[in-house]
Amino acid sequence: MKTSLITHPDCLGHVTPDGAPEQVARLRYILNALQDLDVLRTDAPLADDADILRCHPQSHIDRIRASIPSDGFASLDADTSVSAGSLTAAYRAAGGAVAAVDLVLSDQAQNAFVAVRPPGHHAEATTPMGFCLFGNVAIAAKHALEHPDIDRVAVVDFDVHHGNGTQALLSDEPRALVITSQQMPLWPGTGEASDRGPLNNIVNIPLAPGSDGVHALKTYDDIAFPALRAHQPDLILISAGFDAHQDDPLANLSWSTDDFAKMTAAIAKLAQELCKGRLVSVLEGGYDLDALAASARVHVQELMKAAR
Repeated sequence: MKTSLITHPDCLGHVTPDGAPEQVARLRYILNALQDLDVLRTDAPLADDADILRCHPQSHIDRIRASIPSDGFASLDADTSVSAGSLTAAYRAAGGAVAAVDLVLSDQAQNAFVAVRPPGHHAEATTPMGFCLFGNVAIAAKHALEHPDIDRVAVVDFDVHHGNGTQALLSDEPRALVITSQQMPLWPGTGEASDRGPLNNIVNIPLAPGSDGVHALKTYDDIAFPALRAHQPDLILISAGFDAHQDDPLANLSWSTDDFAKMTAAIAKLAQELCKGRLVSVLEGGYDLDALAASARVHVQELMKAAR
């Protein structure tokens, strides 16, 4: 089985104001970096409302729909804006994550990378924030839990910012484990190690500014991977943010491109051990365009090695 690459041109239609870090060029750079790879290429479908409603109330969908301008931009908060194509892009992003789960669980692909935008891991149930409209990975996780062969899922989020939305959307789901590492202190200011969630299914891993990928991987070996083994997931989902890179302008961690390859390989190895290699990765952050493209490429290459 191959690695699936799921994306859609509609995700380029989510246009943000000049100077916004989360920009159309992010996806263009990634797709250019992946164009020569031998992967199973699939168009991201539009999500069903039923999938989105597993994480967000109808009022949230209605609020975003009502905010979409016919031209120009509308601001949802200081960081999050929408344009005419944003709602369709957001439905493609959530739908791509759901489709990746279906491809992997039906054995049409060993694993998948979902190259979509807007990202999702900051979106809370009724609050779009941090460039995010819908909780793409949380939606995919809850979709997976509807599958008869899936008893437990795990999310691993190595974006440099805390996955507050994913934590909030899955903290009441005992079948889901959420592991999220993040630079601290850093926006959004959440993610203390002491925050385990009401069901003790949250693992927060704060990383000090300036720390590198070698330190992060050791911390994962010590904390994250034992938690994954204890949870015994039937599927692992990755929130793949590449903004811990040393060249990223929005944070101060010092991961190299190769560190992302090593982290991906380690998670893929655990997926082989725990859940038949079933792994779905969904794009989150990463704002230096060259570093983002290079990191996404090695990430997918490691997924491809794991799928052989």
